Amino acid sequence: MTTVLPRPAVPATQKPLIRVGFILARHFTLSAFSLFVDTLRLASDVEDRSGRVLCDWEVISATPQLIRASCGVQVAPTARLGAAERFDYIAVVGGLLDVEEPLDRETVAFIQDASQGKVTIIGVCTGSFILASAGLLRNRLACVSWLHHDAFRTRFPGLAVTSQRLFAEDGRIITCAGGSAVADLAALLVKRHVGDEAEKNVLEILQVERWREGGEGQSRSPIALPTHGDPRIRAGLLFMEQNLDAKLRVEQIAQHVGISRRQLERLFHEKTGMSPGAALNQIRMNKAMFLVERTSRPLIEIALDVGFENSSHFGRKFRKSFGMTPMRLREERRRT
Repeated sequence: MTTVLPRPAVPATQKPLIRVGFILARHFTLSAFSLFVDTLRLASDVEDRSGRVLCDWEVISATPQLIRASCGVQVAPTARLGAAERFDYIAVVGGLLDVEEPLDRETVAFIQDASQGKVTIIGVCTGSFILASAGLLRNRLACVSWLHHDAFRTRFPGLAVTSQRLFAEDGRIITCAGGSAVADLAALLVKRHVGDEAEKNVLEILQVERWREGGEGQSRSPIALPTHGDPRIRAGLLFMEQNLDAKLRVEQIAQHVGISRRQLERLFHEKTGMSPGAALNQIRMNKAMFLVERTSRPLIEIALDVGFENSSHFGRKFRKSFGMTPMRLREERRRT
């Protein structure tokens, strides 16, 4: 049974301890926005009346027009952009990546100006792409979802990026991978500004078993294994997946995980029943299968992307793994 912790009475004149301004991109992710807002709401008052006693928030925009989420739900702004200094945080909630102009120029300029002051800027979900486009992630570490890692590297090759964390705080810039990690980030801000009791209360009401630190790994395993609960294995697998074109050596994977090659090989054999090299090959071929089936890209490009030097070597490995050449598979898919 969940117990709502009692809180001391709060004077009616109590000023909010944390103020967040939300900027929603066109086709933003509704779950990321709602998780953030509801964490603040549950930490904000004493009797669960959704009052804004300890926390306050606004959806700010350059215009009063409704903002459509990627799921079709529309949200109305509650305030114009105004002065950024009235907020402690400006949270930019991203969404679909194929939107040509996710934010208008006035709003982008507002975010850039706000970053020069004392306001902390947060990129939520694909909001990191918006911050990068606005020039706010130079010499910063960007945290993105594993799903968007390749897209970020392609668009911003000169920027540091990770998808092996839930969120990253680098000075007055915070980037969050999205999903349930938004609740962890919002709970951290509640803990800092409102207190431990408020954070604990929020997590219990949200049915979150435990708060996760920003450095914890994202819930992702590129291939199905008998057991991949060990965070070192998961980190190794994600590193493999995100560097297929780099012709990784086992020593590099071990160095990334923070153990020796021998320790990594022993760990993989004990926990998964396969070697790191075998896992890398399986990830490589699964990615190749996906690209052959789902895209029309030339086979030589696919071969290079998954770590092969030429299409003939790629074709032999593909046939060994799937019983047919990539060209044959593509032809069969066209006929179905």
